[in-house]
Amino acid sequence: MNINMTFLGQMITFALLIWFTMKFIWPPLNKAIEERQHKIAEGLAAAEQSQKNLAQAQQSVDAELRAARTKANEIIEQAHQRANQIVDQAKSDAIVEATRQKALADAEIAASANRAREDLRKQVSTLAVSGAEKLLKREIDANAHKALLDELAAEI
Repeated sequence: MNINMTFLGQMITFALLIWFTMKFIWPPLNKAIEERQHKIAEGLAAAEQSQKNLAQAQQSVDAELRAARTKANEIIEQAHQRANQIVDQAKSDAIVEATRQKALADAEIAASANRAREDLRKQVSTLAVSGAEKLLKREIDANAHKALLDELAAEI
C-alpha cells in the first residue's frame, strides 16, 4: 500500500464529499438558514411595530383619560353650581315665606289691636254712660242717645 495512493484516494473522496455537500446538502441548509433569518427579521419588525402601536395606544388612553377627567370636573362644577342655585332659591323662597308670614302676623296683630280698641271703647262708653247715669241719678236711654255715644267712642 502506497501512501500516495491512499492519500490520492482520500483526496478524491473528500472532493466528492465536498461536491455532494455543495450540490445537495448546502442549498437546502442555506435556504433553511435564510428562511430562519427572514422569520427572525419579520418577528423583530413585528415586535417593533407592536411597540409603536402600544405607545400610540398608551397615548390615546392618556388622552381619553385626560378628556374624561376634564369632563368629570366640568360635571362636578355644574353640580356645584346647580347646588348653589338650589340653595340660593331655597333662601329666597324662605325669605319670601318669612315676609309673607310676617305680613300675616302684622295684619293679625293690627286686627287684634283694633278689636281691643273697639272693645275698650265699648267698655269706656258703657262706663261713661254708667258714670253719667250715677251723676245724673237717672237712667239714660242708650238707644236714644246712640249717636252721642258713637261720637264719644270715636273721641276716645
